Amino acid sequence: MANLNTANQERAQLMRVVPTPARFWAALTDVPEAQREAWVDRLLGIDDVPPDGPHLPRGCTPYLPCPVGTVLGAVALAGVSSTDVFVDVGSGLGRTLLLTHLLTGAGCIGLEVQPGLARASQARADWLDLGRARVVQGDAADLLRFITIGTVFFLYCPFGGERLRRVLADLEEMARTRPIRVCCVDMPSLKCAWLAPLTRGGSGLEVYRSLEVYRSITPT
Repeated sequence: MANLNTANQERAQLMRVVPTPARFWAALTDVPEAQREAWVDRLLGIDDVPPDGPHLPRGCTPYLPCPVGTVLGAVALAGVSSTDVFVDVGSGLGRTLLLTHLLTGAGCIGLEVQPGLARASQARADWLDLGRARVVQGDAADLLRFITIGTVFFLYCPFGGERLRRVLADLEEMARTRPIRVCCVDMPSLKCAWLAPLTRGGSGLEVYRSLEVYRSITPT
């Protein structure tokens, strides 16, 4: 109960002024690991996980929140900072999106195919007055090519097959123009010539960076 009380206090503070990333990181990591999921949900006002709606395309993974420890690992291993634009591919209720913004100060964009989840996550960002967090409703396999400012891309078992191939093709085109990092959770290892693994972070987390030598090479 004590740690949930600190979540309430942090929530009240958020309503007054957004904490610095360093202060928020310290507050979160001060919570015992076993209690962090409940702490974050209390902080962000997430009471229930709604059922998936009819807009979930065939082959897409139903909404499942990413564990807080995995988000912390991805942020640390990818070196996400306030100069980055973090793109959550399949952002659900915005949990990872908002956590990443609070932990790093990065601009954050969520792509979510289910309208109800997209509306709820954008409303949560607006309620917290997080001006650098935005959610776009639609199929990420169609939208990602238009997110031309992204630098870190987060894929939490979003989909496979043709959709994943399209997303990776779009990321490959981006990697020809600028360095990017790709964080994958609970996915098969990516075997792409334009990506190099940084490290494995455990809990099914793998982080990659685009290869500098690959940029400016015209595809054949």
